[in-house]
Amino acid sequence: MSGGNRITTGISADYIIIGSGSAGSALASRLSENGKYSVIIIEYGGSDIGPFIQMPAALSYPMNMPHYDWGYKTEPEPHLGNRVMACPRGKVIGGSSSINGMVYVRGHACDFDTWEEMGATGWSFADVLPYFQRMENAHGGEMDSRGDSGPLHVTRGPRDNPLFDAFVEAGKQAGFETTEDYNGLKQEGFGQMEQTVWRGRRWSTANAYLKPALARENLNLVKALAKRIIIENGKAVGVEVSRGGQTETIKANREVVLSASAINSPKLLMLSGIGPASHLREMGIDVVADRPGVGANLQDHLEILVQQECTQPITLNSKLNLFSKALIGAQWLFFKSGDGATNHFGSAAFVRSQAGIKYPDIQYHFLPVAVRYDGTAPVKTHGFQAHVGPMRSKSRGHIRLKSNDPRQSPSILFNYMGEEADWSDFRHCIRLTREVFAQPAFAPYRGSEISPGEEAVTDEALDDYIREHVESAYHPCGTCKMGNENDPLAVVDPQCSVIGVDGLRVADSSIFPQITNGNLNAPSIMTGEKAADHILGLEPLPRSNLQPWINPDWQTSDR
Repeated sequence: MSGGNRITTGISADYIIIGSGSAGSALASRLSENGKYSVIIIEYGGSDIGPFIQMPAALSYPMNMPHYDWGYKTEPEPHLGNRVMACPRGKVIGGSSSINGMVYVRGHACDFDTWEEMGATGWSFADVLPYFQRMENAHGGEMDSRGDSGPLHVTRGPRDNPLFDAFVEAGKQAGFETTEDYNGLKQEGFGQMEQTVWRGRRWSTANAYLKPALARENLNLVKALAKRIIIENGKAVGVEVSRGGQTETIKANREVVLSASAINSPKLLMLSGIGPASHLREMGIDVVADRPGVGANLQDHLEILVQQECTQPITLNSKLNLFSKALIGAQWLFFKSGDGATNHFGSAAFVRSQAGIKYPDIQYHFLPVAVRYDGTAPVKTHGFQAHVGPMRSKSRGHIRLKSNDPRQSPSILFNYMGEEADWSDFRHCIRLTREVFAQPAFAPYRGSEISPGEEAVTDEALDDYIREHVESAYHPCGTCKMGNENDPLAVVDPQCSVIGVDGLRVADSSIFPQITNGNLNAPSIMTGEKAADHILGLEPLPRSNLQPWINPDWQTSDR
């Protein structure tokens, strides 16, 4: 192993958490809450102070900044013309909740019922809903199914731009449902989008959970690179870290919890000897537990932009010049208000692609500007766009080590668009978006289509556009799958304990058996909340008896 001289500093805690992201910060707060246990949270990234992270409208910056992002890239993706795709993960206090788009989506009730069917006993919708309620402070939405006193503020952005209402009205005109609260009991339909923004600031898990908890004497933040988990006689007893050029050991009196992301959690397990035995031996790592599921089952959401010219000068395109950006920045800096205080995703939709699909499998983010995810504006005209993509691709990828050096990035292959159905699903998404944009609600604003472009009509033309322009929504998950102990691909059991090793758990999006509907920040935080109760040996919160809304016509219609 690389690293400086081994020194053991005698630093120890009852619980060690690796990673201060969406799940890790929630865990740190809950495990230290009763004051009984000492907790250390290890984070390699630096401070989240500064406008690039705290100003919601600056969201395209931090995920392109090496200071805040691990900067991972995929292997050439074979079904996308060997494109190398970005895979940003937060390397900062708050993890990816400090660099994400701040979109708040719990997931559909059926997602969690599916988890339970896949062996994640006790993670059905009835089981997880109380944890969503515990973590939330929702400003709006259905009162009976939402939380109103949790640390995580969930708000609705300003909707002054008429295009936001036009999108929802167009969905209705196309025959789809509308919903007052897609995070309530009815996800299906067009409606307002929710965001983790509070008083004009990004409300990351660092702001919601970690910083308030760090005031407690029993919680400490250690800034270091976790190199591996130390396992003795089948039990995790500590973490080997590198800081200041020295290798140190931090001892765990009770347990080690990995909350390092769907990329770094499997990487650390493999570096520690837990994973597919043949791969570990290839890397020169002694096998502690042969778990072939470590790094397997990698999933993500892809999305495509459908962009339309706007005939009225009402879009954000007029605010992408330097002078406007300076004004927006100043207004945010001094008043935490204005165009800087929102992520600008004002409207959303969750719809079903066809009859016979029980719950939504397509997600929309709608934006009153024509701009790329990385902030580059490809169009010099006013425009609006929908980000659209299927929710449950069957394609699966994997994470592997490139070497036994903890500083080396892992090999990441999503195998995007690896199933034939992925292509027909995406073509349907583009055609459906065109149908929505063609509704009367958009008539006062609709110019010509910018992309894919009106000439892209045939399956082949759409496939070419998809192959070249499809982007990740940055929702990696599934690489340390939770399941039944008899499932050979399961990595953790339903208490988040690593199968075959004592004193070690994983709690983050890597344990999702199947990707959930929508953005993954909310279910990742819920995972940290629920895992904390398992770790502390508490009775789970009482199950909910609320029933989700399922479209009564789902067997016969897509809307």
